Amino acid sequence: MYQSYWQLKEKPFENTPDPRFLYFSHDHLEAISRLTYAVEERKGAALLTGDYGCGKTVISRLLLEKLPSEKYEIGLLTNPLLSPTDLLREICFQLDIKGSIKAPKTQLLQNLNECFYNNMNKNKDTVIIIDEAQAIRNPIAFEELRLLLNFQLNDKFLMTLILIGQPELREKLNELKQFKQRLTVRYHLNPLNKEDAESYIIHRLKIAGSEREIFVNNSKGLIWQSSGGIPRVINTICDMCLLLAFSKKLNGIGEDVVSDVVSDLES
Repeated sequence: MYQSYWQLKEKPFENTPDPRFLYFSHDHLEAISRLTYAVEERKGAALLTGDYGCGKTVISRLLLEKLPSEKYEIGLLTNPLLSPTDLLREICFQLDIKGSIKAPKTQLLQNLNECFYNNMNKNKDTVIIIDEAQAIRNPIAFEELRLLLNFQLNDKFLMTLILIGQPELREKLNELKQFKQRLTVRYHLNPLNKEDAESYIIHRLKIAGSEREIFVNNSKGLIWQSSGGIPRVINTICDMCLLLAFSKKLNGIGEDVVSDVVSDLES
């Protein structure tokens, strides 16, 4: 609606996990670096946590893009709110393992073991990524995941497990000592600081085709303050600012527009 008015090729602040728009703050660079290290060095299990809307899902999609399909077999689970056995079935499904829909647990484990070894023989590593892992409620489900890490040779794991979730995931894993010990790579993604938040806004506008300054004066600083530095909230505020300023035919977005948008969102 407002793209042509602001001379944009596309909407810059959509809340979708598009890696093109990922802004690499120090935390984001560290997060993707650690997850890549866990996969490439076959570290077994890794954990990425962060507040709601901080960019965890985007990082997982970027990781998928970085891992070449000819070297990695990847299963991505985005809705792990399942029973322990159904969780194993979903892993099998995402790894394209046939004959697992109605299979009992013993058969599922045999299928996974065979898949891991087949991939190894084809010089491929198996990677299982579970997003929104805090949704796993049954401790037995975590135990099933931990036991998958027992599929290994003397010198390496046959699969890499990456858990991604909100801070309560850390609390759950703190109560599961055996599982926690398997997490050799861990990182927590924090909200953006003021400098990064302002650079984030500029970055997304540039990717969308902006060639001029749209958010003027201290408007970006006010957006950071109002959003708590959470990228998803920043996106919502900026998107509505672009819409409101367009409807008023303004040449730029100042603090008054930001204040109006924040007041509307809070109400």
